[in-house]
Amino acid sequence: MILFNDFKKKYKIYKKEIDGAINRVLKSGWFVLGNELRSFEENFSKYLGIKYVVGVNSGTDAIFLGLKALGVKDGDEVITVANTAVPTVAAIRMAGGVPVFVDIDEDTMNIDPGLIKKAITKKTKAILPVHLFGYPAEINKILKIARKYKLKIIEDAAQAVGAQFKNRMAGTFGDIGCFSFYPTKNLGAFGDAGAIVTNNKKIADRVRQLRNYGEVSKYNNTIEGVNSRLDEIQAGILNWELQELNQWNKKREKLVKLYINNLQNVSEIKLPIDSDKFHKNVWHLFVVRTKQRKRLQDFLLKNGVQTAIHYPMPIYKQPVYRNFGFSDKDLPKTKKVMSEILSLPLNPELEEKQVNYICDKIKFFYASK
Repeated sequence: MILFNDFKKKYKIYKKEIDGAINRVLKSGWFVLGNELRSFEENFSKYLGIKYVVGVNSGTDAIFLGLKALGVKDGDEVITVANTAVPTVAAIRMAGGVPVFVDIDEDTMNIDPGLIKKAITKKTKAILPVHLFGYPAEINKILKIARKYKLKIIEDAAQAVGAQFKNRMAGTFGDIGCFSFYPTKNLGAFGDAGAIVTNNKKIADRVRQLRNYGEVSKYNNTIEGVNSRLDEIQAGILNWELQELNQWNKKREKLVKLYINNLQNVSEIKLPIDSDKFHKNVWHLFVVRTKQRKRLQDFLLKNGVQTAIHYPMPIYKQPVYRNFGFSDKDLPKTKKVMSEILSLPLNPELEEKQVNYICDKIKFFYASK
């Protein structure tokens, strides 16, 4: 079976490095808010070219605490997309905000900047673009709108670590950028982990306070906060992984080129758009589109290939979020795209022969219809 993600294989390949990072933390006897986290925050700051990094418990908490630090309160509207993971919207709700969904560009599958202005009201506080699947959104156009209407921008870069727009890292354009280090991510911990990044010291200090019960010093709590700290073991692993990230992203890109070369003549498959002179895709996922998704997915599974759908249901159709007043007619491109997408296996541990096998099965499926 070709697994969608093979964490056992990853651990087997890098056992020495992973065990070394974990043992280093265990020997230190310090497990929360210690040297490993400080080191990772400094190293990730250098990698992104941004002033401040604050490690938190998850990507969801990064968005939640980021919104809180930007002053989002009950009833404030936050513009975003509905073809994202539920955590994006869950974080908005955790902060008391109200999600306002905007349709997407069908090719990039990211928010359509041309539709944002129509969604702005007196209650709008922020725009939350998602750099989906590793492809950066049109952040320059979004920034112009935010400046004109005096809105905050908080980037969901959970899937885009290392992605670039005009040679600048995704997540570093807005007031805040939010990253997830969930195990499936390009930079993936062995558990939950996340970070917010910013060039604003006041925002960084605010998030540091919020993540640790609102403390400004030991037992001195001046605001209400939460427990959302990136622990030392995960920070230790991420410190090592950060050294490998560029190499892993290059491996992903190599495998994507193989996919594209193999599938470019299969007319029934719509391939994702590649990097161009402005956008650098880091290929968190390789997502194709097909009108025969269910049949193709079942066929591949029967032939030993595990696939996934990111994501099978627009947020506005989730039972818990149906009361925000959105339907298919409001977001026709979102509806269309989400009914066709299928994610094929893609990770640095995947072998070229496995990609060739997957492509052969896909071509056979369409040739034998």
